[in-house]
Amino acid sequence: MKILFDFFENRVLTAAVLGWLCAQVAKLLFTLIFTRKLNPERLWGSGGMPSAHSSMACALTISMARVHGIDTPLFALTVMFAFVTMYDAMGVRREAGEHAKLLNKYLNEIEAAKADKNGDGIPDEKVNEIELKEFIGHTPLEVLGGVLLGIIIGILIPV
Repeated sequence: MKILFDFFENRVLTAAVLGWLCAQVAKLLFTLIFTRKLNPERLWGSGGMPSAHSSMACALTISMARVHGIDTPLFALTVMFAFVTMYDAMGVRREAGEHAKLLNKYLNEIEAAKADKNGDGIPDEKVNEIELKEFIGHTPLEVLGGVLLGIIIGILIPV
């Protein structure tokens, strides 16, 4: 039972989880405000403003600095983890989303052409639309939003 209590008393872990959770709730609210539609997927989905990965990594880094100091290997590890996380969000995952957009476009055009049996440009059969997930990475502004949110949470969580 003590292990469970210690787990929930871990302020560094609490800050990281809150960084992620606050960013996901903010995504839901931003989507609701700007699209006027409630999209519950925003509570767990990737992509969007602010970056939950960046928020979590920065909340972890700041709280680790507050607990263990900035001259420790643990702090160095969390800083590097945060950099890799933010680089991946803006680079690899964003680029994968751009590729998914193009693949969706071209694959759906191919499917529509295959369903056009008489060549009039109108599909003669029902076409199942291909939808690869496109919203998986972040713009630099979305990452910056996550960084700022994470820093604030890392500072506000008592250690």
